[in-house]
Amino acid sequence: MRTSAYTGPLPVRLPDGSRLELGTATASYQIEGAVAEDGRGPSIWDTFTERPGAVRDASSGETACDSYHRWREDADLVAGLGVEWYRFSIAWPRVVPAGTGAVEPRGLDYYDRLVDGLLERGVKPTATLYHWDLPQPLEDAGGWLVRETAEAFADYAAVVAERLGDRVGAWATLNEPWCAAYLGYAAGVHAPGRREGGAAHRAAHHLMLGHALAAERLRAAGPCDVGVVLNLAPIWPETVGDPAADAVTDAIDALRNRVWLDPLVDGAYDEGLLAVAPELGDTDLVRPGDLEAVKGSADWVGLNYYTPVRPTPAAGGAAHPEGGAYPGAPAFDLVVREPITDIGWEIDASGLEELVRTTAERTGLPVLVMENGAAMADAKVADNVVDGVVDDQDRVAYLRDHLAATRAARDAGADVRAYVVWTLLDNFEWAEGYTKTFGLVHIDSSDQARTPKASYHWVAEVAREARG
Repeated sequence: MRTSAYTGPLPVRLPDGSRLELGTATASYQIEGAVAEDGRGPSIWDTFTERPGAVRDASSGETACDSYHRWREDADLVAGLGVEWYRFSIAWPRVVPAGTGAVEPRGLDYYDRLVDGLLERGVKPTATLYHWDLPQPLEDAGGWLVRETAEAFADYAAVVAERLGDRVGAWATLNEPWCAAYLGYAAGVHAPGRREGGAAHRAAHHLMLGHALAAERLRAAGPCDVGVVLNLAPIWPETVGDPAADAVTDAIDALRNRVWLDPLVDGAYDEGLLAVAPELGDTDLVRPGDLEAVKGSADWVGLNYYTPVRPTPAAGGAAHPEGGAYPGAPAFDLVVREPITDIGWEIDASGLEELVRTTAERTGLPVLVMENGAAMADAKVADNVVDGVVDDQDRVAYLRDHLAATRAARDAGADVRAYVVWTLLDNFEWAEGYTKTFGLVHIDSSDQARTPKASYHWVAEVAREARG
């Protein structure tokens, strides 16, 4: 039952492709705070951040941007950008605190108010059901390594759709399942912080199964467009034609890209993937009907792009630190070319153009760029035209080039329908804590004051020009 008063027209479900629509995005754990308010249960990120050394600055999302209380101010900031889309995520432990069982109505009420507030401001809400904040009780029972979590995810999706489905027409089930599976269960650098190598392949399968089961429940609740948001990457090997280099390239492509796209498009795991992830050939894991359910389960595919991946075989077998995120792959190094962002990621907008084109071709689906942005070492400029604004011209240049790359892919025939900037607010940046800033809006940690940066005003101008 709805608790708020919006009675306007229903939102467009998916951009129709007549033009490239613009948006911005956030994630629940990164901005909401209020981790123990109104019945919210603990998530794996609440637990993970308590580990010494898990987060660079020993911080957490306990307060974050306090958007749980300041959502109206943040909705005004989105509206001030003049963009069509706001992509936010729903915190599973805020809605179903234990992951299964009792539903917390106060959690649903919060998202109810947020959705109505966006619509009242002329912004289309796009909801992501899972942006990594798994309820801790589900992790205690096995997390994404067990099938029951995928089934619980579908039940949670049905609960959210029943409340919000009359106003949210475009749903993303998962955000970056690669990070959830491989950074969380293999490399151990994201929650839940497990280093169990090939077990991460089990998590990958259950995540995609959860996507398919949730998509079915969302559609059962009413007409909608369902997608999944993937952080695919262009794989650009330093050496081509060398057998060792080819093996590394194929393995990384399999574990970064094909593990998601193959079941979505073909309903199968290919031989190259099975060679590095033999767990995916286990019939106790991949049961009859699983891959058939995943095939064709998305109406659109979301892309999150930040940087290309340039692998090369490791000299002397000394694996790159990120090798733990690719269990089963040969030892490799990664080459990173200048220029780079403050987080150390290579800047190359041509990678986004390539990724949009190849993903559209591979899937035959509409593509939405659901995250693109840059961590920059922002500095306040005292003599700026607007006193106190963060003059992040490096971020403006990054966004300008990547938006141009998206448009170039569209001009080349790719069915790309949206470009969404990561992120609205400087926030809790996972294992980096608050040491890296991606936001269009600066957050003063002392009082939570919001100050739009130069990049915010640039995006607003682009949006005005796009609207004519």
